[in-house]
Amino acid sequence: MNYRVLYFASLRDRAGMDAEQINSLATDARGLYHELRARHGFTLGEERLRVAINGAFAPWGQTLHEGDEVVFIPPVSGG
Repeated sequence: MNYRVLYFASLRDRAGMDAEQINSLATDARGLYHELRARHGFTLGEERLRVAINGAFAPWGQTLHEGDEVVFIPPVSGG
């Protein structure tokens, strides 16, 4: 299936882009993140990230559908 993935903060820096179209066999956010982690060398584990699907926070095991937009949100600091 095809997904649009958005990257923020440290994930964007590591991937070298802020978004990409992914053709993946993953059926949930967990599987998709594992593929992306291997592809881009992400070091953050799931426990350090939030996931959003189509603009809403979602559990890692939520089923993905063709064309979904997935965002993995790392911790950020600010002030």
